Amino acid sequence: MSDLKENIEAFERQCRELSKHHSGKWVVFYDGDFVDAFDTFNNAAETAVRKFGRGPYLIRQVDAPPAALPASAFLRPVYAECQ
Repeated sequence: MSDLKENIEAFERQCRELSKHHSGKWVVFYDGDFVDAFDTFNNAAETAVRKFGRGPYLIRQVDAPPAALPASAFLRPVYAECQ
């Protein structure tokens, strides 16, 4: 079974090479392996779901700046109540 941490580590190890050949593209990693590069997030996600189901897999844009989250994202409870 694929592990998200394994996929993140694989992406980080291959970051320089990915930057040379896939800058700006969306890449998919599964089971610690590079799967493919795509022009859009939607294409990457559709392929990942079709091939691997619910995952976990990593979809990340090569050379994208880190995402900034608002402080409120960290202050919200992480649980949801069922009705």
